[in-house]
Parts: sequence; structure tokens; C-alpha cells
Amino acid sequence: MTTIDRRTFLTGTAATAGIAGLGLASAAPAHAQTWTILNHDYQVQETGYWCGPAATRIALSCRGVYQSQASLASQLGTTTNGTDYIGQVTGVLANHVGWYETKNMPNDPPTQAQKDLLWNDISYNIDRGYALVANIVAPPGNQPPGYPSNQTIYHYFTIIGYNRDPAWRQAYIADPANFGGNNHYWLWFDQLASLIPPKGYSA
Repeated sequence: MTTIDRRTFLTGTAATAGIAGLGLASAAPAHAQTWTILNHDYQVQETGYWCGPAATRIALSCRGVYQSQASLASQLGTTTNGTDYIGQVTGVLANHVGWYETKNMPNDPPTQAQKDLLWNDISYNIDRGYALVANIVAPPGNQPPGYPSNQTIYHYFTIIGYNRDPAWRQAYIADPANFGGNNHYWLWFDQLASLIPPKGYSA
């Protein structure tokens, strides 16, 4: 099991030096004084089908709750086929820390209202210390960094930060797959919004 400890709450210009020392896959965004990253404990998923448990674990760690991936896999009902539905993640998160609801994004591409809700959920949650878990579908040509480019990836990852500058709307991802060593990276918001349909997220 690979564990990377990320127990640092980063915000504002004081965080610029901190993020440079994390060895992250993507550089800090421009206008770094406008971004926030939650305190969290990162782990790579322990099996090829435990992205749901691993992403849930990262989100819970933002609230100081630490569970094993095996325990969360049991709570989520995860099988060798993975975790079927984002609502299972929402239920486990809510059982441990309250707060969470499932937000579905059935339209592909998403509607402007769905995108606005996603951005509002990201900013509202992160500002209050709660990460989001997203269920994504990443086809060739629209993938986060390091993903296998010749296949569609069905996956869960954790949104643990964001850049609030309107000119640099980005989300910061803790990705349990660690494809190509990319365990933490920034995504432009529009790409993130395009990856979630027709699935959903916990916020």
C-alpha cells in the first residue's frame, strides 16, 4: 500500500511555497492567492476496483475520519466490478460526517444550470472543509493527466481544492488511480464538468 501524507491546509499566497514542495503532477495555478486546498490524507487505491473506497477515504480524511480502504469497500458494497453508483459513496460519507447529498449530472454535455450548481457546490464545500467525490467517465481525447489514452476510464476521484479566480476556474484533484504518477493535479473546471456526465458527485 502506498500512502502519501498531505496533511496541509493551503490557502492564499502563503501556500505558494507549500505546494511547490509537494512534488505534485501539475504546477500551482496562476494567481495562487485565490486557491484553497483541504487538509487530507492521500492513498493510492489498493486494487484496480477500489477507486470508490479510496476516493471516499480521502474525502473522509478531510474531516479527520480515517478508515481503511477494505472497511470502506465493505460499507460501499464495492465488488470486483467496482462501486456501482455515486449514491453509495454519498451514503457512506453521510453516515460518518453527515452533510453529503448526491448530485446527478445526466446531461452530456451538462446544462449551464448543472455546471453552475457543480461550481457552487465545489466552492461551498471546500470553504467549509468538505471534499467532494466525483464519479467520472473519461473517454479518449478527454482525460485527466496520465490516463490510458486508448480506453474509456470509469472512475472515482476526490475534489479537494479549487481556484476561485473567475479567470482561472480550476479544481484540485486527489486521484487514487495515480495514473502515470499523477496523484494530485489541477483540472480546468469546464473539463471537470464534462467528465462527470452521465454520472454524478457527492457534495
